[in-house]
Amino acid sequence: MRKSKLLIGAALLMLGLVSGCGSAGAPKESAEIKIGGNLELSGGVATYGQSVLNSVTLAFEDQNKKGGVLGKQLKFVTADNKSEAGESTAAITKLITQDKVVAVLGAVTSSNTKAAVPVSADNKIPLITPTATNSEVTINKDGSLNKWVFRSCFLDPFQGKVAANFVLNTLKVNKAALFIDQKDDYSKGLAAEFKKVLEGAGGSITETVQYVGGDKDFKSTLTRIKASNPEVVFVPGYYNEVGLIVKQARELGIKVPFVGGDGWDSAKLPELAGAANLNDTYFVNHMWAEDPATKPFVEAYKAKFNAEPDALAALGYDAAKLLIAAIEKAGSTDPEKLRTALENTKDFNGVTGIITVDPATHNPVKSAVIIKMVDGKKTLLTHVNP
Repeated sequence: MRKSKLLIGAALLMLGLVSGCGSAGAPKESAEIKIGGNLELSGGVATYGQSVLNSVTLAFEDQNKKGGVLGKQLKFVTADNKSEAGESTAAITKLITQDKVVAVLGAVTSSNTKAAVPVSADNKIPLITPTATNSEVTINKDGSLNKWVFRSCFLDPFQGKVAANFVLNTLKVNKAALFIDQKDDYSKGLAAEFKKVLEGAGGSITETVQYVGGDKDFKSTLTRIKASNPEVVFVPGYYNEVGLIVKQARELGIKVPFVGGDGWDSAKLPELAGAANLNDTYFVNHMWAEDPATKPFVEAYKAKFNAEPDALAALGYDAAKLLIAAIEKAGSTDPEKLRTALENTKDFNGVTGIITVDPATHNPVKSAVIIKMVDGKKTLLTHVNP
């Protein structure tokens, strides 16, 4: 009798162990969808990364309150690329290989995004950059498509053309000096298109000078610009250098208009330049806060973060919503199905305008605005259609 009890006990114990092992080993479907954020959270353009972080957080929280996507909650996993191309490669590698994200939002700048593109392609994971405007982000130099990469912003050639036509047709001048960040793809791309359009219309470049991102003293190069007697200065750079350039230019007595691209858009710009120094300056941008499609987002952003959203925040929000729409359309987080859904985006109502993705280029077709600075505050000058 005792031997029988022992045998029965042993059998029950083994059954429990087998059952336990089977339970632990069975894969559990995740209750969340991980989205990666390769963002500039420190370094030279940290305010850009923070803007995108805030807006994506806002978009995902809003979606999660509605029940998430495909019955799952969205989780935003971020990695700081420190505003450097090499760190961007490391950040996206970590997000994909360690954090196992199904898609990546970012990077923000063109150079940092281009550094991330090969990792996205090698791992076949969709990447949406909210704000990288350089042409080669989605199309390689040989004309081939980066099939895993998309964006929610317009391109450098478009805004370079818009800036040049604004100078010619609104400011009614045609002699321009160029001030370019020599190591930045965004800056060089805008300058090339601006020069092409200006000279094509009979205008001229009086002087071209260069700087390197992170520079603080621009007076020697600004002296060269002043000596060339331009009617306008085109500075396709980022706010952290642009603010200092404009401030030092005014101190040197350069009173002509300054014009730039979307890289100017930051609350830090008036702090760096001085509000009065920004009078008679203009830049191409992605949105105007008072537009009907944009205003609800602006109000929600201000309520949550107690700050005015810049264009990068709006583009980050649109990138997040584009991805959500693609997941819903695909009915899956399978990368290939996501890629196909993104590629076939049509008439998406974003806060920066209606977006249709061109399947041949993965670029959106959308409008731009011209912003005029008045005593340190942004004012709308005009909308420009593609």
